[in-house]
Amino acid sequence: MATTVRRTTLTLPMAALGPDNPLPALRAATDVHRIRIPEDAGLPADMARQIGYAPLSSILPTRMRDGYGRDRRETDLDALVIENDRLRATVLPGLGGRVYSLHHKPTGRELLYHNPVIQPANFALNGAWFSGGIEWNIGATGHTTLSCAPLHAARVPAPDGGEMLRLWEWERLRDLPFQVDLWLPAGSDFLHVGVRIRNPHHHTVPVYWWSNTAVPEDPHTRVLAPADAAWHFGYERTLRHVPVPEYAGSDRTYPLRSEFPADYFYDVPTGTRRWIASLGHDGHGLVQTSTDTLPGRKLFLWGAGQAGRRWQRWLTEPGTGGYAEIQAGLARTQLEHVPLEAGGELSWLEAYGPLAADPAAVHGTDWAAARGAVETRLAAALPRAEVDAAHTAWLPYADHEPKDHLATGSGWGALETARTGLDLPGTPFDPATLGAEQQPWLILLRTGELPAQDPVPGPGPVSAPWRELLESASPGPAAEYHLGLAQWHAGDRAQAVRSWERALAHGAGCLPLYCLAVAESEAGETAHAADRFAEAVACATGAAASAGATGARSRRTVLTALVREAIPALLAAERPDEAATMLATLSPAERATGRFRLLAARILLAQGQPRAAREVFDEGFEIADLREGAEALSDTWYAIAERLVAGDGPVTAELAARARAEHPLPERYEFRMRPAEGP
Repeated sequence: MATTVRRTTLTLPMAALGPDNPLPALRAATDVHRIRIPEDAGLPADMARQIGYAPLSSILPTRMRDGYGRDRRETDLDALVIENDRLRATVLPGLGGRVYSLHHKPTGRELLYHNPVIQPANFALNGAWFSGGIEWNIGATGHTTLSCAPLHAARVPAPDGGEMLRLWEWERLRDLPFQVDLWLPAGSDFLHVGVRIRNPHHHTVPVYWWSNTAVPEDPHTRVLAPADAAWHFGYERTLRHVPVPEYAGSDRTYPLRSEFPADYFYDVPTGTRRWIASLGHDGHGLVQTSTDTLPGRKLFLWGAGQAGRRWQRWLTEPGTGGYAEIQAGLARTQLEHVPLEAGGELSWLEAYGPLAADPAAVHGTDWAAARGAVETRLAAALPRAEVDAAHTAWLPYADHEPKDHLATGSGWGALETARTGLDLPGTPFDPATLGAEQQPWLILLRTGELPAQDPVPGPGPVSAPWRELLESASPGPAAEYHLGLAQWHAGDRAQAVRSWERALAHGAGCLPLYCLAVAESEAGETAHAADRFAEAVACATGAAASAGATGARSRRTVLTALVREAIPALLAAERPDEAATMLATLSPAERATGRFRLLAARILLAQGQPRAAREVFDEGFEIADLREGAEALSDTWYAIAERLVAGDGPVTAELAARARAEHPLPERYEFRMRPAEGP
């Protein structure tokens, strides 16, 4: 039985994604992968070079996806099933092409951790992400902006005569088309995945790719890879070369023997077969291997500490088992980006399947023997030469044109095709996929003019060719506003400020005021930034009040997003009373959300009311879009505790230590992913 591909529907409890944030994402999200490299780290030259190569300064042109909550309801999700007589893979094309399940029929085993719920959380570069399955991360360090976005999908011929599922999209952070082809050769226990990234531009582009697999975890789970050392990256943001498996007094190949979340990027020797496996107490589990183009291998673990367990519960529901992640990427670490030359492409083949090895060897104290047991079983189940041959056989099929379309992604690839006339065999971006977001840009292409958009300009392109088109367009509110975004993206902040000031003069509304406020803030002009934010909120308040029925909701969304940004700016400028007045303008329902409850506590603390601030925490709240690695909850809690202990006096180290002892952080607010620092 060769691969067959069919449609189905999965019904799962899911929190609705909600609307995207209407404000342009001018600032990079708080980067938990920011790195401090110790002088004695001894990084290889290519790693050091690639860590410093082309980091993102923002996630333009995409927007933050933060409109979700934590109210989950039964939801029907379109799914695609790839099946042979040995394996059944279930894919969610509407959620980044996630492989939700990989079921091994002969043993009845589920090889992946598949989350029983879809709970968005703030882990992707642009916010919404969910845990479980196999995800395809492209773009820049972190989870892709496509984590909860639809991909194009179609049925195409597979190399062995069966059917293959193709997923493809246009990745907007780097403006690159990519494809993922999945099939199951007849009689095979391994899901084959062919990946191709193409650079259709006339310049070199930075590339990032990590395939991320969630695997079930218990105290006996061991992750094995062909390495005796790893690059350890914890949320202390330090990269260190450490031994494998023993480090700091514990065997870190068992995920639950660590306390805090951490990454271990395995230092796989050149020429060694690339693989990583997660095996249970009985020696059974999942193995992933690939051709050598994908050299990186990584273990991510949550650890057994309070914060890691809290995050795991946050991402699913009570009673659900935990998970770790085994990953494969284009570089040694996820802190790196690799150059892809003009007109070039990268392709490789991955394979995922069951593996069973002698449990005594797998869990023995001899690391070389444990690795050797896995390598021997993998060589028998799927020889290295067979993986290379499968890649060679797949390459001619990568260009086959999809005929039987199964799902539709975005229209941004079609827009780029319209601009450039690109011919990308195998990944067509049909003009029929062009939607309302792309229409103003089609008009700019055809007429040289960008029409005004009301009430909120969309997430338009910001690359150099589009910037040139905007520079040639007639001045107007939308053209000047979007030109400013493109200039900001290019690093020309002074020109961006001038464009936004011209947009204001053309009556562009509140968003240029927000952009100018961010520019002031980034420049360190705290007082001026607070003034601009207040002005933007006043503008949005007036716009919301005067809006008709059709525009009221979207204008209210803009106002709420602006207030959320403006209050921290006012607090930074030591204007808490003004911040309190601004918060009071929101509706009771808006003020009751977790993000605004935290801001209310911060305002009360700044006003000298620590007891009232503490009452906000005691009443309880949840921040649905709490960022990975964020410490706002614990920082605010301890700032309140210190003021309660110190009164109006100075907070000494002794008083800070006393505050932490007398006011321990409640478990519901414990999300810290690194050891707590001293007072």
